[in-house]
Amino acid sequence: MSYHHGDLRAAILTSAADMVARRGATELSLRELAREAGVSHAAPAHHFGDRRGLFTALAADGFTRLADALDGAHPDFHAAALAYVEFALANPGHYSVMFEPALLDLADGRLAEARDRAAAALDSGIATLTPQQTSADRITAARAAWSLVHGFVSLWTTGALADSRDDADPLRIASQIAYVLFPEAG
Repeated sequence: MSYHHGDLRAAILTSAADMVARRGATELSLRELAREAGVSHAAPAHHFGDRRGLFTALAADGFTRLADALDGAHPDFHAAALAYVEFALANPGHYSVMFEPALLDLADGRLAEARDRAAAALDSGIATLTPQQTSADRITAARAAWSLVHGFVSLWTTGALADSRDDADPLRIASQIAYVLFPEAG
């Protein structure tokens, strides 16, 4: 192929995220990915080894982007919760592989580092909850907060929420739910 990318690895990851968002991870083949990215059929294997390597890199990139989004949010629980939801809805290709352990090399150092950074960024928002805002210990509060945002994203993206229509605002709804479960947060 004569097509040249300035950053081939990033271009392949972008194409992979787009393909996963459209059709899911199970449908993605490295050969088809190469064709869509406009690169040689060997390029994805050269950069990632195999599908597991590709999905691991995509998940690591996703966790890095999530950490950046959380770090950029106002430092309180409410802002962190909305940043999480906004990231997930804006990056469905990344998000869908980030939490699929069967697709990933969980021993990969870059993945572990990126996942830990995202968890720490979310925890920073959770840490702003006062004892009056949650009756739970910090670990339970963190699990509840993550369950809130992750569960909301799952329900929204699958259409399980009755009001997940085109005219509904998922951030407004997530905000309302966050305030119900964690009153006065933010």
